[in-house]
Amino acid sequence: MRASVPGLDLVRHYRGGYLRADLVAGLILTALLVPQGMAYAELAGLPPITGLYTSIMCLLGYAVFGPSRILVLGPDSSLGPMIAATILPLAGAQGDPKRAVALASMLALLVGAATTVAGLGRLGFVADLISKPTMIGYMNGLALTILVGQLPKLCGFSVDGSGFLSELAGFAHGVLGGEVVAAALIIGLVGLGIIMGLQHWLPRIPGVLVAVVLSIAAASLFDLAARGVSLVGKLPSGFPPLTIPKVDLADVAALLAGAFGIALVSLTDTISTASSFAARSGEEVDGNREMIGIGAANLAAGLFQGFPVSTSGSRTAVAQTSGARTQVTGVVGAVTITVMLLFLPGLLRNLPQPTLAAVVIAASVSLADLPGLTSLYRRRRTEFALSVAAFAGVVLLGVLPGIAIAVALSIGNVFRRAWWPYHTTLGRTPDLPGYHDVHSYPQAQQIPGCVIFRFDAPLFFANTRAFREEVRHLAASEPRPRWIIIAAEPVTDVDTTAADMLKDLDQDLNTRDINLVFAEMKDPVRAKIERYELTGTINPRHFYPTVDAAVQAFLARPTDGGSTLPTATSTAPEPTDHPSPSPGPSLSPD
Repeated sequence: MRASVPGLDLVRHYRGGYLRADLVAGLILTALLVPQGMAYAELAGLPPITGLYTSIMCLLGYAVFGPSRILVLGPDSSLGPMIAATILPLAGAQGDPKRAVALASMLALLVGAATTVAGLGRLGFVADLISKPTMIGYMNGLALTILVGQLPKLCGFSVDGSGFLSELAGFAHGVLGGEVVAAALIIGLVGLGIIMGLQHWLPRIPGVLVAVVLSIAAASLFDLAARGVSLVGKLPSGFPPLTIPKVDLADVAALLAGAFGIALVSLTDTISTASSFAARSGEEVDGNREMIGIGAANLAAGLFQGFPVSTSGSRTAVAQTSGARTQVTGVVGAVTITVMLLFLPGLLRNLPQPTLAAVVIAASVSLADLPGLTSLYRRRRTEFALSVAAFAGVVLLGVLPGIAIAVALSIGNVFRRAWWPYHTTLGRTPDLPGYHDVHSYPQAQQIPGCVIFRFDAPLFFANTRAFREEVRHLAASEPRPRWIIIAAEPVTDVDTTAADMLKDLDQDLNTRDINLVFAEMKDPVRAKIERYELTGTINPRHFYPTVDAAVQAFLARPTDGGSTLPTATSTAPEPTDHPSPSPGPSLSPD
C-alpha cells in the first residue's frame, strides 16, 4: 500500500525538522501559484477561478500518489492552448463558461484515466514518442502561438480569431484601428519587464509576485478601471463541491484526441523535469509511478471543476530553492489558496488583465529554446529540419495537429534510420588490428575475392530490399568476389520477411558460385535462423564467431575454387547477448 500510495509513507516517516522549511517554501510557492493559475486558466479559455481550483486539487492529488519529493504540478502554459483548442470548438459560438468548465473537467478526467491506466500497465515508455528535436520545434511553435495570442490582451483589446495567423491578423488590425488602450499597454509592459528582469538578474525574488502586487497597487492608485483597463474582479467565494461533469457522449469522443495529446505532452514534460531534479539529489525516477501521480492529480482536478495539469519546472525550482523537503510544501500551498478563497475572495479584484497577459507571455518566452535549435543546426541538419517542421506544424495548423505532427515526425525519423541504415564494406589497415570502415579508413585493404559487408540495423520487412540490392551490387562488382562475408554483429533481429529474402539471396548467389557467409551473428539471431529453417538453404558451416575467423577460413579454402569450408559452428548454442567466442586467437573486429 505504501508503494502504491507514497503519501502514506510520507506521513509515517515525516521528520518534524522538515516542517518549518516546507511551510516557508509552501507560502513562497503560493505567491506563484495564484497569479499563474489564474493566467493559465484564461489561456485555456476558462474563468480565472478554475485555475485556483485546479491548483488546489492537483497539489493534493500528487502529494498522495506522486513519487517525487518536491515536484510541483499545476496549470501549465504549454497545456493551455491545447485545452483551449480542444474545448472551445465544443463550447459553442456563445462560449458558455459553464459548458467550457464542464468540458475542461471531463478532459482532465480523461487525461487522468489515460495516464493512470498507462502507469499501471507499465507503459511509461510512451513519453519517448516525441524526440528532443521535435519537442524543441513543438515548444518553439507553442511559445510563438501563445505570445501572439496574448498580445491583444496586453494592449487592452480582444480579437475574435483563433489560430496563429488569424490572431496575428486580428492583432495587426486592432493596432492599426487604434484599439490599443495606452494604460493597459503600459501596465502590461511594466509587469512583463519586472517579471523577466527579476528572473534574469535576481532569480531568487519572485518576479511574478512583485509584478502582481505593484499592478494591483497601481490599479487602485491611478483608477486604471476608469482608464479602460480590464480588471479580474472579485472571485467567487468558497470551494466547489465534488462534481461529475455533465458532458454528452458525443463530446467525450471529441475530447479523446485532445486528451491523448495533452497526456503525451504532460508525461514528457513531467518525466523530463523529474529526471532533471532527481539527478541533482542522486535519486531515480520511476516513469510508471510518475504516470500514476500525474493521473491522480488530473483526476482530482477534474472532479472539482479543474482542467488538465502538468509539471512546472519553474515552480519546482522555486520550491527547491526555497528549501522544500517533501510534498508537504504542495499541501501548504493548496491550504493557503483555499483559505484565500474562503476568507479573502476579493484580494485580487483589482489585478489588471494585462498583468495576467504579461505572466503568460513571460512563461511563453521560457518555453522557447532557440539555443537548442541553433545547436541542432550545427550538429545535425536532418534533426534541425525535423524541429523546423514541428514548429511549422504548430504555427500553421494549430497546437493539436502540431502534437500529432511532432509524434509522427519522431516515429518517422526512427523508421527512416532503420529503413535506410548506414552500411559499408570493411578492410584491414596496417596500423590497426581488426577490420574497419573503408570510408573512415581509405587506406584499408580488401582481400581479393572476399568482400566484408556491414549493415548497421536489424533486418526487417522495410529494409530487406536495401540489404538485398546492396549485396547484389557487391556480387556484381569487379573483380567478382567468391565470398561475401556479412559482419552481422549490428544485426540484432531478423524477421520472417528478411528470412525469406536471405533464402532467395543465398540461392541467387549460389548460381553465380558466390558464397554468402555470416560472422559475429548474435546467438539469439542465430537461433531465429535455425527456427526459420534457413540452414536448409544456407550452409550451416557458413557461420563464424568472428570476422577474422571467417577471413582465415576464406584464405584456407581449397584452391580449386570449390566451396568447401572448414567447420566453425554447426549448431546454434544457447541464446546469449554476445557472439560466441572465437576458438582461437583473432584480431578484434571494428
